[in-house]
Amino acid sequence: MGDPAAPSAVHRVLVAGAGLAGTAAAIALAAAGVAVDLIDIKPEITAVGSGITMQGNGLRELRRLGVLDAVLAAGYPFSSVGMRAPDPAGTLLAEFPDGRTGGPDLPGTVGLPRPALARIMADRAVEAGAKLRFGITVSALSQDGDHVDVTFSDGSAGRYDLVVGADGIRSATRRMIGIAVEPQSTGMGIFRAFGPRPASVTRTDLYYGGPAYIAGYCPTGTDTLYAYLVEDARDRSALSPEQRLDAMRALAAAYHGPWDEIRATLTDPATVNYTLFEALVVPAPWNRGRVVLIGDAAHACPPTLAQGGAQALEDAAVLTELLLTSAAVDDALWAAFTARRFDRARTVVEASVQLGQWQLEHVQGDLPGLMGKITALVSQPA
Repeated sequence: MGDPAAPSAVHRVLVAGAGLAGTAAAIALAAAGVAVDLIDIKPEITAVGSGITMQGNGLRELRRLGVLDAVLAAGYPFSSVGMRAPDPAGTLLAEFPDGRTGGPDLPGTVGLPRPALARIMADRAVEAGAKLRFGITVSALSQDGDHVDVTFSDGSAGRYDLVVGADGIRSATRRMIGIAVEPQSTGMGIFRAFGPRPASVTRTDLYYGGPAYIAGYCPTGTDTLYAYLVEDARDRSALSPEQRLDAMRALAAAYHGPWDEIRATLTDPATVNYTLFEALVVPAPWNRGRVVLIGDAAHACPPTLAQGGAQALEDAAVLTELLLTSAAVDDALWAAFTARRFDRARTVVEASVQLGQWQLEHVQGDLPGLMGKITALVSQPA
């Protein structure tokens, strides 16, 4: 994070969206003495989904933000991934060490419940000095070159040096600044469920083949995990929660080993959700004047490489570093931000989509080569 004595291009910033990207930006700026308003349209801290897989390069950024110890305490660290067969025994075919993309002193991966991570990040942002408000959003923006005037949904207004749009894959900020790029389905859908962790689950295992493209699970704490099944994209929006649970259990019936224990615990419809895989890359630059997009608002990838959260954190790290070490919000700052983030994020999105595309097309792609490329890329600090 920045040195409070260093020059800062901004003194008052609005961050729209209190997800990973937004809270990370708020923490870094507020800790350096910038006045930060952090808002979210939701009425309270919530997180869609059940669990999150955070790889080492994301943990590196969480350490810089001062929340790594809390994340490790709330989650389940591990440093390998297993490959299992979709056979009656769930045979373990291989176990591979995770690339420690955050460095040798950090775990390869931490799994943790999404709501726990959301709470840790929001609490740290408030501790750092950010003013956090829920149930409010931006209704209008106007710029005069040096400032952004904002009207909020409750009728209040504010004047800022910068607005950070970290409001997710369906970003309202993106539309407000005239960027007409929307996420596209990649052709896959995913069931996720949150539940108790059997003692046999101590890392992520992936089953390729069978009725699902991927059947996997990730430990998220001493007693919890999330499990997931990837299928062809379907409109399952008409299913009741009970029907969604039944559909996930039916798909999971083909998978064994630890899946037998997991499936036995899939009894609560409220623990199951279904979403489509989507991808998005906003062409550079990600700013229009003094409004900038980060995280899923700028680039979003399906979870096939488990890099979405880490890339959001990297966006926040690079943006705030530049803001805290530059004297002005100018073309040079935006050129530096683009140079450090655009190609890297786009490469991760494209690789995530490619991995799924090989499966959809039943093509034997160069998975080790692709994984090695991404591991080498994200092992270098953003």
